[in-house]
Amino acid sequence: MLERLFGVTPTVEDIIRDTIINGNCEEAFYVVDIQDILRKHKNWLLKMPRVQPFYAVKCNSTPIVLELLASLGIGFDCASKAEIDSILSLGVSPNNIIYANPCKTKSFIQHAANVGVDVMTFDNELELYKIRQFHPNARMVLRIKVDDSHSVCRLGLKFGADIERVPHLLQVAKNIGVNIIGCSFHVGSGCESADAYTDAISNAKYVFELGRQLGFDMTLLDIGGGFPGTSITKVTFDETSKAVNEALDQHFPAIDEFGNASNITIIAEPGRYYVASAFTLATNIIAKRAVPMEDQQIAMMYYLNDGVYGSFNCTIFDHWEVEPIPFP
Repeated sequence: MLERLFGVTPTVEDIIRDTIINGNCEEAFYVVDIQDILRKHKNWLLKMPRVQPFYAVKCNSTPIVLELLASLGIGFDCASKAEIDSILSLGVSPNNIIYANPCKTKSFIQHAANVGVDVMTFDNELELYKIRQFHPNARMVLRIKVDDSHSVCRLGLKFGADIERVPHLLQVAKNIGVNIIGCSFHVGSGCESADAYTDAISNAKYVFELGRQLGFDMTLLDIGGGFPGTSITKVTFDETSKAVNEALDQHFPAIDEFGNASNITIIAEPGRYYVASAFTLATNIIAKRAVPMEDQQIAMMYYLNDGVYGSFNCTIFDHWEVEPIPFP
């Protein structure tokens, strides 16, 4: 239905041209392709029907993106008080939010308790004691460290418990009365290996087994993010989704050997998957000059009115290679 609503729209090039001509615009600006986001969501539902997307707000919190995704009924991965409030202001239920930050400020934990956000992640012992004090009704998800060596942005140095620490952390939670409901991981932002998900899901199965042995009702698997958002990546979304589906069928089957339906909810935290190809940046060439090169050739240097302290910070933090398209 949404696709039909947006069936007749101008192209990105049309909008850029109209903005420049009608607004006499020199400032840099973005154009957002709403249909691209809708196509991405439809593709997700078709390729990974068992995995519920919880959009990573930190990736891109542009209001129109959040409003559109909220209207589609997906969940949200929030990492701060401000992100939680922004999503709740859209009318999203607290049940559709996971506070996916393993290291949280005490006041933020208290705020999550006050607004009804109960599901959150942890990867260390101290976090368990904070949770017991400030949000005793929280339902905790243990984030484990997995192989992220194939990703553009590795997160394992910052977050995730070593698999050897899992028995200890689960036992501490049991001893102090903190409720554990599942396991999460993140293979790194911009993952370039589908096999990374296969190994990580296998490790998550181990965590589920340990948790159940201690009496926890393990019902939530969070497979994180890292899904490709453009068509110029080393691994395609089709390859990734195929690996994920096969691993889930092996370790977390929808129907068990006795014919019973699984009670496990599976979610993911896609960010760039939804928005990377939907945004086009229009910048202005404000100056140029000829620069002599070592081989006696002359090259042209162009100056734009946006840079690495603005929209091009992705070239530093995400190691992204931008593709300039001259616009007549």
